[in-house]
Amino acid sequence: MKKQKLGFWEIWNMSFGFLGIQFGFALQGGFMSRIFQTLGASKDEIPLLWIAAPLTGLIVQPIVGYLSDKTWHPKLGRRRPYFLIGAILSSLALFFVPYSPALWVAAGFLWVLDASINVSMEPFRALVADKLPNSQRSYGFVVQTLIIGIGTWIASNLPWMVSQFGVSDSADSGVITDTVKVAFAIGAFVFLLSVLYTIFTTSEYPPEDMEEFEREKAQKSNFIKDITNNIGSMPTTMKKLGVIQFFSWFAFFTMWSLANPALTEHVFHTPAPIETAFDMADSAQKLAFDTANTAFQKSSNLVGSAMGIYGLSSMAFALLLTFYTSKRRINRKFVHMGSLILGGIGFLMMNIATPETLKYCFILIGFAWGSILSMPYAMLSSSVDPKKMGVIMGIFNMFIVIPQIIAALGGINFISGLLGEEAINAMTVAGISLVIAGLCNLLITNKNAITYQIEEN
Repeated sequence: MKKQKLGFWEIWNMSFGFLGIQFGFALQGGFMSRIFQTLGASKDEIPLLWIAAPLTGLIVQPIVGYLSDKTWHPKLGRRRPYFLIGAILSSLALFFVPYSPALWVAAGFLWVLDASINVSMEPFRALVADKLPNSQRSYGFVVQTLIIGIGTWIASNLPWMVSQFGVSDSADSGVITDTVKVAFAIGAFVFLLSVLYTIFTTSEYPPEDMEEFEREKAQKSNFIKDITNNIGSMPTTMKKLGVIQFFSWFAFFTMWSLANPALTEHVFHTPAPIETAFDMADSAQKLAFDTANTAFQKSSNLVGSAMGIYGLSSMAFALLLTFYTSKRRINRKFVHMGSLILGGIGFLMMNIATPETLKYCFILIGFAWGSILSMPYAMLSSSVDPKKMGVIMGIFNMFIVIPQIIAALGGINFISGLLGEEAINAMTVAGISLVIAGLCNLLITNKNAITYQIEEN
């Protein structure tokens, strides 16, 4: 099928739902560890509590990709039914997670939240490849990254923003602050609204041969066998991109799960107080705990705001690439390599950062994030069968979730422990991992993946 080139606003509309998805991911990534710590988790327990996120992605994304390839609804099309289901479930989970009364409840909500986000997210990746010709793939994924950057920055700043309007940062022991509750409620509303916007403003191409599509759909299929066959026939470029993805997502999972304990302790010098270290029956001891806890909550707001800066710099990075890729080709390989190495330097700089200079670390990390969200998918989509785009994108997600599972099961604690007991060592591990990911781009040799020749109008 000859796909029509789309204008900026058409690409913007089809990607706008990612604003809500990123609100969900940014609130989850920036504040779930804070919620876990408030409910009593130690910093060594946090990575394992996060295992819900990658495990649900490992299971959900290939299934959703496989099913969406075989779906056609006369009104909602192929991908949009999954946008809608995921948005409704994610919004409900976002609203309720800050009201968790115990650690196990919060961990359970993370399972529900991440599974629901994944139901929406994978079809959005596939939609770009469905709708755009090869010459606009980089452009499309970069516009998507621009929207993700906006969502990351706003959502990461929400607790700080609402605190400026007088919402309290103080709370009793084991209770989530009102700033976090209000921020997650706003996120739930934005998630649903932005996905609905894409559903109502974007159409999809129907199958070229509807009768053949229905015949194939009616045939018995073996999901496990089909997934296994697709994994076995994985293109070489996809495998090489998988190596890059492994080290990239190991680094970012480390940041999401451990940046709050690492930076509140090392940069702001306000670690989460341990309740058992205080005699809560003694009024002076209780006051000391409350003071330390409020300081931790306020510095956690500032860590969240600093993390939001990586969304802002990824947005600026994406904006520059949007203007450039709308008219010219880029060397995706070297853009991705340079961006990842800069992000790695940002993580390493956290060892010497102050509250005033922490933002510069996240500016560099934003270049890596902007590239991670666009370049691998642009390279991949130019190297696979378009009829299998959904399932391939789902399988590609394995290279994202497997390193996170390894990190959660003790990989972060073990490797950072080799450097010492300080929580900041986890950020050093993230930096080294991201530099390795950047250098692995030298493995990519497929010219069609590296840069695609712009088609003539």
